[in-house]
Amino acid sequence: MPADAPIPPARRIRAGDITLSVHEAGPQDGLPVLLLHGWPDLALSWAAQMRDLSQAGFRVIAPDLRGFGGSDAPHDIAAYGIDAMCADIENLLDALGIERAVIAGHDWGGIIMWQAACLIAHRFLGAIGVNTPHLPRSSTPPLEVFREQGGEEHYIVRFQDEAADELFAGREDDFFAFSFAPPPPSGDMAKLPASMTHLPLRFDRFVARGGLKSEEDCVIGPDLRAQYAQAYRRSGFRGGLNLYRNFNANWARMGGVDHRLSMPCLMISAECDFMLPPKLTAWMPALCADLERHVIEDIGHWTMAEAPETLSALMLDWLQRRFIKAQAG
Repeated sequence: MPADAPIPPARRIRAGDITLSVHEAGPQDGLPVLLLHGWPDLALSWAAQMRDLSQAGFRVIAPDLRGFGGSDAPHDIAAYGIDAMCADIENLLDALGIERAVIAGHDWGGIIMWQAACLIAHRFLGAIGVNTPHLPRSSTPPLEVFREQGGEEHYIVRFQDEAADELFAGREDDFFAFSFAPPPPSGDMAKLPASMTHLPLRFDRFVARGGLKSEEDCVIGPDLRAQYAQAYRRSGFRGGLNLYRNFNANWARMGGVDHRLSMPCLMISAECDFMLPPKLTAWMPALCADLERHVIEDIGHWTMAEAPETLSALMLDWLQRRFIKAQAG
């Protein structure tokens, strides 16, 4: 688990018009690997990968995204659109003196990563998706799709209301005990009801039942959950939720953008991630000219916590084959 691999201390780095909290490890002359977390994660979710990749000689950089953790958190919704997130990536690389890096992303970090790979491909040597696949642009705005999937109680639809900023405030400890639940058994994936997308309602029921009953019901331990809870007590939830409020704006922005990628791409899926199932990667061979795919069995959405050693091994094997050995040859 990530708690076994303490993340290096962060430093604040000016990246354009904001300052990001950034963790770094490994030699300065190592091949740069930029790790982007999702929601409600933080950079500390990558602690095991930072340790493993840096020990192998890679220069590893893991920022808290804008709006998260120790990074600046602009209030405006528009400040979290894909162009702003791409600017943060470019400005951070510039501040670190890095021309091009391999970029990896999980959950929202994956969404940002794949769209950035289309918009600012010149800054990337390669791309690694963790759970989040690279998808073609849908024919309809995403919020329409989410409403079809789960109705008005779908968590992404609920998050459009700015009142959702306070949904979990004051209940941070319970929220992270709830959020990091293990996945349903793989055999039940096709049977899951639409109500699985009703995250706020499910959380309220979780709290009403008395919260976490056993540590076996959570994929991260109490010490790490406490770090998450404390970070969100300081930052609040608005920054992360503003990412969701840009789904339709990002969809409009990506209209007319070529989604085909020529850079080397690695896709690592989780068998039991009911939100991002491996079958969604079926689109990727048509979009990624140089693609390698893997599925980690018997884990759910929280890949860095549920299978840190396997994830690191897959990333390291690909990075060394595609960049280190290839350059040496």
